[in-house]
Amino acid sequence: MLSRAAGAARRGGAALAPSLPRADSCAGADKGSHKETIEERDKRQQRRQRQRQRQRQRQGCGVAGSGSDSPTSGPHPVPVLFPFALSLEEQPLPPQDRGSLLGAARGAAAPRDLATFASTSTLHGLGRACGPGPHGLRRTLWALALLTSLAAFLYQAAGLARGYLTRPHLVVMDPAAPAPVAGFPAVTLCNINRFRHSALSDADIFHLANLTGLPPKDRDGHRAAGLRYPEPDMVDILNRTGHQLADMLKSCNFSGHHCSASNFSVVYTRYGKCYTFNADPQSSLASRVGGMGSGLEIMLDIQQEEYLPIWRETNETSFEAGIRVQIHSQEEPPYIHQLGFGVSPGFQTFVSCQEQRLTYLPQPWGNCRAESGLREPELQGYSAYSVSACRLRCEKEAVLQRCHCRMVHMPDSLGGGSEGPCFCPTPCNLTRYGKEISMVRIPNRGSARYLARKYKRNETYIRENFLVLDVFFEALTSEAMEQRAAYGLSALLGDLGGQMGLFIGASVLTLLEILDYIYEVSWDRLRRAWRRPKTPLRTATGGISTLGLQELKEQSTCPSQGRAEGGGTSGLLPNHHPPGGLFEDFAC
Repeated sequence: MLSRAAGAARRGGAALAPSLPRADSCAGADKGSHKETIEERDKRQQRRQRQRQRQRQRQGCGVAGSGSDSPTSGPHPVPVLFPFALSLEEQPLPPQDRGSLLGAARGAAAPRDLATFASTSTLHGLGRACGPGPHGLRRTLWALALLTSLAAFLYQAAGLARGYLTRPHLVVMDPAAPAPVAGFPAVTLCNINRFRHSALSDADIFHLANLTGLPPKDRDGHRAAGLRYPEPDMVDILNRTGHQLADMLKSCNFSGHHCSASNFSVVYTRYGKCYTFNADPQSSLASRVGGMGSGLEIMLDIQQEEYLPIWRETNETSFEAGIRVQIHSQEEPPYIHQLGFGVSPGFQTFVSCQEQRLTYLPQPWGNCRAESGLREPELQGYSAYSVSACRLRCEKEAVLQRCHCRMVHMPDSLGGGSEGPCFCPTPCNLTRYGKEISMVRIPNRGSARYLARKYKRNETYIRENFLVLDVFFEALTSEAMEQRAAYGLSALLGDLGGQMGLFIGASVLTLLEILDYIYEVSWDRLRRAWRRPKTPLRTATGGISTLGLQELKEQSTCPSQGRAEGGGTSGLLPNHHPPGGLFEDFAC
């Protein structure tokens, strides 16, 4: 046993029993002779070396040797075993590794306890509340302070998170610098009367009875029930019976230059045949000066004598006299029955405009419609998306679903009606024109007589039918109105960092420290639960670790070595021989 070897070493390395026979079982020397020649000893040592080399290649052996010892080998083996026994005595193994000889060397380090982690953590106050040291009033106060600060931080963080999730935003107005040139908007105008009474035929009256309220009779008062008319062509009816701009337009000027009806484009709306000035976005006109007289100025005759008589009221019956006007961008179709304003005869109406460029926020901050980036039109029948185009499409789909037809002003696109409500979000980038309207009465007494002579009308007709519309820019500046997020992610992180540093003195790296410690402890628990116990190879006896060499030999894959010559064994230490043979036996 190792303990007995260690005791012998402490007593000064006394010689072991001289009567022990010397075991040379693997040397191959002559057993009958105790005297050897130098050549025989050299041959025997060479054989031992070859045997050692072959045994080193076996699995489970660190160093192999022969079963014989040389009288001239190294020193006594007890001093070698003595430090090994002391090392086993001075270094106790953890309970989970006491059944393994090399468990202390190959076992993983145990995780840090809470006190050790608290003493090294960067979280303020944790080391004083949970670190190593005696428990007392001071530690209790530090723990209460730490918990109070942590609760205050969590309360503030919850408030900041609620404020961020409401997605607040603000509107910023930024007046742009004056530009040398400003693009003039499109101006659409419609006569409130849809059909000229003198232009209606009997077939037109018959087909338009639901719109006009007129009875289906001819001009002589006879019913047309016995007559059969062909299917109506609404585009042809509107072109023939609508008010013609060439007859209504009496004068036209744009920025001091003369214009005519050829500068207007025909467009169909709920008011029938209408006209748009500066409708082409590819060749739009520009205004170089702001103020009155620098925009569009037209004089119109609304032709009240052509207004339809009211036989009965319908949804399309109108009691007004005048025109409807809408100022819009070239990319937006006119939606004049909802967004237009009225101009009355007998007045000169001044419309001062200012361009406004609006920028809205998409989800989750707002509800605007972001651009898709596709080349094809986003709405069938229109070149660009707008709220007016979307509303017209919704109206078309509703009419198409109910009566399988469409009105003239609705887009001519394929597809059936959509199910459910039609939603038209505002585009994220929008251009509109703010308006300030003022008016004065015309004509005065002197101008009434002049206009009557010029247009061969009487003064009463001039007062009841003539009007002047003047549209101009107030200044060549535009207003930029932009929605911005009032509380973004960067502001939230900054506020959270400030509150965290104020109350608990922590940072993102502190959170990583805590997560790393939790992972370390959790992984150690799982590893211990999954690991299977191993077969014990050593035991502890009397406070000093002892090792049975015979047990190691039985478990080892090395061949059994060290029998004494003549079959005798040592009573002091197993396989103990004179110097030279112990190292080979102990290694296996």
